[in-house]
Amino acid sequence: MISIVKDLAAEALFVSSLQPSESPSRQAVEQAVTAMILLHGSDGCAAEVASEFGDHPEMAVRRMHWVHHELIGVVTPAVVN
Repeated sequence: MISIVKDLAAEALFVSSLQPSESPSRQAVEQAVTAMILLHGSDGCAAEVASEFGDHPEMAVRRMHWVHHELIGVVTPAVVN
């Protein structure tokens, strides 16, 4: 279940307008993810990602790498002792 949430968050951030050069805050990343899910839905985010990988694969790979870096800690559940 957690991997599904991480995948959806990654797709949503990928299709957002946030740019690596902005060095967005954690809050900005969370807001962008939420906004894109509400705007496009899960299927729409996935379709946009697929389109970008088809049209601009080299750029899409770099963006997805950035997306995964940004999501470290955002979608990871807290460990409770």
